Amino acid sequence: MVTPSPQPPTEPTATHGHTGHDGHEHDGHEHGSPGRSAEHAPGQSGGHSNGHANGHSNGPSDGHSGGHPGGHASAGHAHSHGHSHSHSHGPAAPVSKHLRKVIAAVLIPFAAAVFIGMAVLWPGGAPDHERSGVGFDRQTQQGVVTTLEQVDCKSVNAAQVPTTAAPSTPSGRQAQAEQTGECKKATVEVTSGPDKGRTFVEIVQPGAPRQLEDGQEVVVAYAPDAPRDLQYSVIDVNRKLPMALLAGIFAVAVVVVGRMRGLFALIALVVSFGVLTLFILPAILQGSNPLVVAVIGASAIMLIALYMCHGLTARTSVAVLGTLVSLLLIGLLGSGFIDWAFLSGNTDDNTGLIHGLYPDIDMSGLLLAGVIIGSLGVLDDVTVTQTSAVWELRQADPSMGPRALYRAAIRIGRDHIASVVNTLVLAYAGAALPLLLLFSIANSSMGSVANSELVAEEIVRTLVGSIGLVASVPVTTALAALVVSADRPGSPAGVPATGPVRGRGRRRKR
Repeated sequence: MVTPSPQPPTEPTATHGHTGHDGHEHDGHEHGSPGRSAEHAPGQSGGHSNGHANGHSNGPSDGHSGGHPGGHASAGHAHSHGHSHSHSHGPAAPVSKHLRKVIAAVLIPFAAAVFIGMAVLWPGGAPDHERSGVGFDRQTQQGVVTTLEQVDCKSVNAAQVPTTAAPSTPSGRQAQAEQTGECKKATVEVTSGPDKGRTFVEIVQPGAPRQLEDGQEVVVAYAPDAPRDLQYSVIDVNRKLPMALLAGIFAVAVVVVGRMRGLFALIALVVSFGVLTLFILPAILQGSNPLVVAVIGASAIMLIALYMCHGLTARTSVAVLGTLVSLLLIGLLGSGFIDWAFLSGNTDDNTGLIHGLYPDIDMSGLLLAGVIIGSLGVLDDVTVTQTSAVWELRQADPSMGPRALYRAAIRIGRDHIASVVNTLVLAYAGAALPLLLLFSIANSSMGSVANSELVAEEIVRTLVGSIGLVASVPVTTALAALVVSADRPGSPAGVPATGPVRGRGRRRKR
């Protein structure tokens, strides 16, 4: 019998069928040929291997047989059956060296420009200013309620009925309740600052939204220009302990579930807050353009967070490119529509205070900066998910071309779009719920509500961010499909393990 020569082991071959004794192919199996193994190349992921390796030999009992396209030996009486089933759950195989050079040629100059921009615009801290004593711009210290007693509101002059307050109005009803109710007289001790140990009295009226308790830790405001008896007042309660406990529970949950990946995510979160508080906010206060600062700061956060959480790989680099393109689109759309809709960015007491303290700050630019930074976190999620989907589809079926990969991954992306856009809209609606409730009480029409600047800002913020998220799906999917399909033969992603299979999952040495 004439036996064909064996195929060389150096050429990768994707086989998806099993040719049995009857000569027909059976899906899910791959024939073992001399010099080849059915195991995946090192580093491939995606779960189980695509096929089993089955070698049928009708040769001598020593197990050596000549190569045959059907997996049979040339002659013999003994029949042996080899079966190998490999599992690989590691990271995806890297792309070719050529593609890594192309990606590096794009990302390295971008990263260099980002960090050079940070160095040029680095503020060195927030500028000093004289305290205005309004809102958050007050000197504060810590305090604790030492004693608390019930007193008649009239005895402490807390019951004052406005002359114009009718009993039918909320202010009139509250004033009448204070006349007949009991107030709380709290003695508060200052526990920090130069006046540590000093005490003062705080009267809490029955209708006050914040009630005090004995032993409660509070935040007190200090007004040095006021009379001595009025220099200190309670402005808030101390919530550091429950907030710290909640943050600890969050950190433990992330590390327990995410393990090392979760730990790196927490480190990236700390770095992101560091960039925000040490660079973005002080640079804006120093007078730098808010849009430029936001773009540079958001890019730095994106590079650090993505590479720290997902590794320095081509897959992460594609997600970075998709995020960058989407951020540029958000910046262009936001800038155009904020100007077109005449949104000033100065709509409440906080923004008014910022504008009063730092009149040179571009408030509309600050609004746009908030849109960009607010969209970044969700963008990272979408781009990383889409890139991973393309890579895993390629691992599952290496024969898929860029068009087939794009069509398969975009179906995943459509589901992601629906959930993410709904998440953004509900998040902004939840944040503005008290405002929307006021408009509902006033029986304002939807047109009037949407036309008000306070609501229009949230609408523009939501829609611009959502457009950027929707655009990130096809952009990132297309980039990932092109990159993962451009591997050359013989690249690390396409080199299979060598050596025929003998026995149960063992390679036979040549």
